[in-house]
Amino acid sequence: LSTPQIIRVQSPEGVKRITATKRETVATFLKKVAKEFGFRNNGFSVYTNRNRTGEITASQNKSLNLLKIKHGDMLFLYPSSPAGSSTSSETMDTSVSQGLRPMGAPQVVEDEIDQYLIKQDGKIYRNRDQQLCRHGPLGKCVHCVPLEPFDEDYLNHLEPPVKHMSFHAYIRKLTGGADKGKFVALENISCKIKSGCEGHPPWPEGICTKCQPSAITLNRQKYRHVDNIMFENHTIADRFLDFWRKTGNQHLGYLYGRYTEHKDIPLGIRAEVAAIYEPPQIGTQNSLEILEDPKAEVVDEIAAKLGLRKVGWIFTDLVSEDTRKGTVRYSRNKDTYYLSAEECITAGNFQNQQPNICRLSPDGHFGSKFVTVVATGGPDNQVHFEGYQVSNQCMALVRDECLLPCRDAPELGYAKESSSEQYVPDVFYKDIDKFGNEITQLARPLPVEYLIIDITTTFPKDPVYTFSISQNPFPIENRDVLGETQDFHSLATYLSQNTSSVFLDIISDFHLLLFLVTNEVMPLRDSISLLLEAVRTKNEELAQTWKKSEQWATIEQLCSTVGVQISGLQEYGAVGGSTHAVSAPMWACQHCTFMNQPGTDHCEMCSLPRT
Repeated sequence: LSTPQIIRVQSPEGVKRITATKRETVATFLKKVAKEFGFRNNGFSVYTNRNRTGEITASQNKSLNLLKIKHGDMLFLYPSSPAGSSTSSETMDTSVSQGLRPMGAPQVVEDEIDQYLIKQDGKIYRNRDQQLCRHGPLGKCVHCVPLEPFDEDYLNHLEPPVKHMSFHAYIRKLTGGADKGKFVALENISCKIKSGCEGHPPWPEGICTKCQPSAITLNRQKYRHVDNIMFENHTIADRFLDFWRKTGNQHLGYLYGRYTEHKDIPLGIRAEVAAIYEPPQIGTQNSLEILEDPKAEVVDEIAAKLGLRKVGWIFTDLVSEDTRKGTVRYSRNKDTYYLSAEECITAGNFQNQQPNICRLSPDGHFGSKFVTVVATGGPDNQVHFEGYQVSNQCMALVRDECLLPCRDAPELGYAKESSSEQYVPDVFYKDIDKFGNEITQLARPLPVEYLIIDITTTFPKDPVYTFSISQNPFPIENRDVLGETQDFHSLATYLSQNTSSVFLDIISDFHLLLFLVTNEVMPLRDSISLLLEAVRTKNEELAQTWKKSEQWATIEQLCSTVGVQISGLQEYGAVGGSTHAVSAPMWACQHCTFMNQPGTDHCEMCSLPRT
């Protein structure tokens, strides 16, 4: 009898071991491979070399011994591509073989900015040093050779110094070297007991080294997923701060924008903020409570059609110091805290909800690009915007419910202790004692600075405007406590005060677009796509096409029912040049609230008479 032998077969989904014999025919062996990998038909090819040479086919009718395939050999399996998709298949397989994606990691579509930065060289090019370089103009030496994007000495000598390299520079560091990062995999930390361990009773009756999560030693993260936060213009931030100025209560909002390249840092990413959406909330002078938002899904959908996405959140922590001078208290500093433990936990929750898609992670995601911005007092007692993220370790502790805030010390967190309901691994951090020695401390309590990554927050010298700016802007949502409501009366007032002949300038308001989609009287969710495309591409012709629709004519008629005279309505047809004349207002049925055409005496919905 032939001695059994193990043949390894590598595919894009991982390596599997096939048991065979020397005298076994190729056809029999390929049937085993198909069964092991779950192929029904001949939907794959097997090669002896990674570069797709030396194909093994059933038609060869030879034994494995004659093909010189012996115990321990590695064969390479490639799924057959559907017609017209061979290029994508080759790209996928090449990414595995070159170490760009770990074997067995799922195929994912990364963000556009990540796809762009992957293709960039990323090296830091330096000019020839006139004093130190002793070579010709075409030569290179240690004084002028390009530096890698993760060069710490270069980053430390920037002005201001950069404490955290960019995430893509970190990836370049991992995938550099002779093996090109072939075995690199960005593993997400887990603080939970692994399921499926059958050698003992479940926790709390039993636990073993196989299912027990490892202890965590907190380290300051060397990289960050976002390197800069930039508000497109000051108006975005000023309108958000108006709520605090008028009430004295703290406020919160979600940042909508896009991720772009940050050229000041090698392979850096910038979060550009184009608008702030303010969800339902309850704010006091020293607290914030976020309420359930029934419109959250619609807001994300509209933002996506505008080319935007949720990139972060912002909240105020402002206390007026001198109302005559307009100064605020400087309360967040190195002597107190920059983010409280409760804020870190909230940021960790948000970051877990918005994971960063990553090809190098077996889970398909690693970390997050979601940022936190705090509007608070600075050293000059003026309002400053400070940007942060929490580390991936903090995200894991928050996700697995292992981190708690301290009630009497906002700058301290507390790692939970294990209970009969939950096993919590030990969490440590390193500190320096009074003698200058490095010691390891149990994270009960835990200074939250080990969890925080700071991000520079800026405003551009030349403002950018994704949306139009008006001296009489449309009211912001969920500000009823200020008496600022979004309804057709406020819409009519807005239209009467903005009489530009360019309709796109009037309608390009993020909060106005949300109102048109989410109002209960005339929601336009299914018919506003053309207008959103016009705003996204700044196409006045498309906007004019949408304005000629029945929906906009109905909106104008609804505005006229509130008794506000829109300037130029009869002269120009409607605001901004609409060709629909408004002869009489529509009327609402008192029984079913259906909006009926003018001139009718009975409701078109319930047939009851007009009252």
